[in-house]
Amino acid sequence: MVDKGPFCGTNRPADPSNMTEAEKKHTPVIECPDTVKAGEPFQVKIKVGEIPHVMEEGHHIQWICIHSGENFNACLNLTPVFTRAEATVTLVKGGAHNKSTLRVMERCNLHGQWEATKEITITE
Repeated sequence: MVDKGPFCGTNRPADPSNMTEAEKKHTPVIECPDTVKAGEPFQVKIKVGEIPHVMEEGHHIQWICIHSGENFNACLNLTPVFTRAEATVTLVKGGAHNKSTLRVMERCNLHGQWEATKEITITE
């Protein structure tokens, strides 16, 4: 059986509690409150990898996009050398649902697309 290549779909850690070196460098890290109040702004900090990813001309993160449930929230295009693979956005969640899953996608020019998720609770 042949393993899938990094450009065949979206990459996720096979075992999040025991990540490989590549997974540690590419899986987005989502930092935000576990619980937020409906209608109140909160910050979501994203960094690519628990080990910082390089941003060199030949190897870099091209973009970071944030979704909340099925909704698109933000996308940041990055330039090698002049940027870091990090972003902070301010989101506001409505009260229609009591839970929401934040999904962050990023793309490395050499190692494909990577995804991470974090569930948050929304209170009134």
